[in-house]
Amino acid sequence: MHFQWYPGHMTKARRMMQENIKLIDLMVELVDARVPYSSKNPDIDELARNKARLILLNKADMADEAVTREWETYYKEKGFFVARVNSQKGTGIKEVKKLVEEACREKKERDRKRGILNRPVRAMVAGIPNVGKSTFINSFAGKACAKTGNKPGVTKGKQWIKINKNVELLDTPGILWPKFEDQAVGLRLAWIGSIKEEVLNTTELSVELLRFLCDRYPGALSERYGTEEDADAVRLLERIGQVRGCLMKGSQVDVEKAGLLVLDDFRSLRLGRISLERPQDVSDRLCD
Repeated sequence: MHFQWYPGHMTKARRMMQENIKLIDLMVELVDARVPYSSKNPDIDELARNKARLILLNKADMADEAVTREWETYYKEKGFFVARVNSQKGTGIKEVKKLVEEACREKKERDRKRGILNRPVRAMVAGIPNVGKSTFINSFAGKACAKTGNKPGVTKGKQWIKINKNVELLDTPGILWPKFEDQAVGLRLAWIGSIKEEVLNTTELSVELLRFLCDRYPGALSERYGTEEDADAVRLLERIGQVRGCLMKGSQVDVEKAGLLVLDDFRSLRLGRISLERPQDVSDRLCD
């Protein structure tokens, strides 16, 4: 499978971010805690060079907690401020507010020495599609002020949002980058729903996910579906389809329907808290 999805509006969004980067003090980048490396856009490292950086491991409630701790350590060692959050429930938001203050302390001190008082901290909120930027902003602000949705591409343009007299946030559209050098990155992004399903082969996608789960999370599938796990992921998908009644005429298994069921179960936490990558799995492409 080859993964790539970079529609024209993403080029426009990147240009808009580039034009506004001079207005901000802090780059807040949301990544998906299940794929903290694959969901981190390398273009944002380039855009935000010389800016204070805060990484939010969003959807932390969906990821393997022990693995998320490894990622926290990994990014802190790279010089980022880091927090775990669950934007939907508001978990971790107090910690984020403290980190925004901490990340911008030097900037505020420089302003004070120059006689500039009470200028709000301006932060850009960025991330890939469907990572939860707008949900985070609404949670951070304590009110609905940014559009949200459960599929990529809801935020189309920039939105400045005044949180209080001290902080203003710039919401931006979700952007990917033009080319995945490592197709494993594209695969993981497809698993979490950050690439439009219309451009994917969901049956192949689910087969690859089954292979991964049998290897990394043995027992998760048998517990959910009551089937024996099998090294042959295609055969396993057919068994799951039989168990769950994903059948066509003549009792033939509808593997496409079964595949969509597996993907939905993974994305809805019915297979448990799962992390799709660990720091030792990935090659390092971060800008220093």
